[in-house]
Amino acid sequence: MPTSRSPRVVISGIGVVSPFGVGRERFWTHVRTGTSGTRAITSFDASPYPCRVAAAVPAVSIEDALPLEGDDDVESRADPRRYSRAALFGVVAGREAWHDAGLRVGEPGAGVVIGSGGGGIDVGERQYEDFFTQAGRHVTPYAIAVGICGMVSSEVSISLGLRGISHVLSCGCTSSTDAIGYAAALIRSGDSDVVLSGGTDGCVLPGMIFGFSRMRAVSTRYNDRPAEASRPFDAGRDGFVLGEGAWMVVLEREDRARARGARAYAVVEGYGSTCDAYHRVQMDPDGDEIIRCLDLAVARSGRARETIGYVNYHGTSTQLNDAIESRCVRRFFGRRADAVPGSSTKSMIGHPQGASGAAGVVAASLALSRGTLPPTINLVDPDPACDMDFIPNQAREARVEAALCNCLGFGSKNSALVLGHV
Repeated sequence: MPTSRSPRVVISGIGVVSPFGVGRERFWTHVRTGTSGTRAITSFDASPYPCRVAAAVPAVSIEDALPLEGDDDVESRADPRRYSRAALFGVVAGREAWHDAGLRVGEPGAGVVIGSGGGGIDVGERQYEDFFTQAGRHVTPYAIAVGICGMVSSEVSISLGLRGISHVLSCGCTSSTDAIGYAAALIRSGDSDVVLSGGTDGCVLPGMIFGFSRMRAVSTRYNDRPAEASRPFDAGRDGFVLGEGAWMVVLEREDRARARGARAYAVVEGYGSTCDAYHRVQMDPDGDEIIRCLDLAVARSGRARETIGYVNYHGTSTQLNDAIESRCVRRFFGRRADAVPGSSTKSMIGHPQGASGAAGVVAASLALSRGTLPPTINLVDPDPACDMDFIPNQAREARVEAALCNCLGFGSKNSALVLGHV
């Protein structure tokens, strides 16, 4: 918990791999202009499934990773050909963030804390398919090593030559929000000087589409109109769109960043996390623990809630979750609720599972630093049960002092971060 004596922790670098491709500027341009990243699934035959759309990452390779000072001094033992999709996305986005922050390979006192819901789930799907259909003739000896969730941070650490902490938090959809909150705490406590944090997931896969279709959690009504499928808070929403990608941020003490001449996008001021202890996939309708989570994040930021000028909603585009979240945020802000704009980044990038919180943090950080609040697209028929200002369809120019990033997940988990303007 931050105190008046705690050092301010800033975001000094950002890197992105998204459904729009590689790069934070590409991501921001599309989010700012309200472009949908949802398309028909082409990476496998989705015709047997009720859902046939997703916000998948286009072709990415290790060649998209930026070179860094010190690369020649580190002998990498990682073979990029063996990366899981989550690891590949994480390495490419992580190196962009590191480059953006002006840091070098082998930076002393630096660590990695990443959130991921599925880790190398794509590796597991491929290897089990071979095991059951081809008697395992093509199963790689690295199947377990590259498939486990914890390997994601290790691959990033190896790529950047970082010998500090290397952890993965896997808490479902809140994974990367929790990772950033954890990383900021490590810096405030003095346990780390600088931490690469964020989230990555590569989960647009047959098993995931099939599983979520069986749950009736994903959109099936807009297969012929993919760009319209993710529509948070709209009366026509019928489920989320599965997304994927990596959103990475460099966290460090403000004084350290300024001494290096690094720019800061935002200050990570407060973090809260609670659990409804209610159900494995449903939120408690009363929303009390969601509100307590928001209370904790704002209280720990040391600021009054009246200073929050933007909310980045979890906003999945599911019937129940959107209505509950909207009601909770209204209760949280009380009489001021109608004056607080917010939006769902997922309307444009789908739901990238454990990376979704970090995607919201990146969008909110860029909104704070550039004075533009991104929209919620496809909001053409607002649901009366979702009655907040969701910045429908077009971005809004506004300078705000602080942003609240909300994240909700399976297992009744709630997490939130407060970001402040630098």
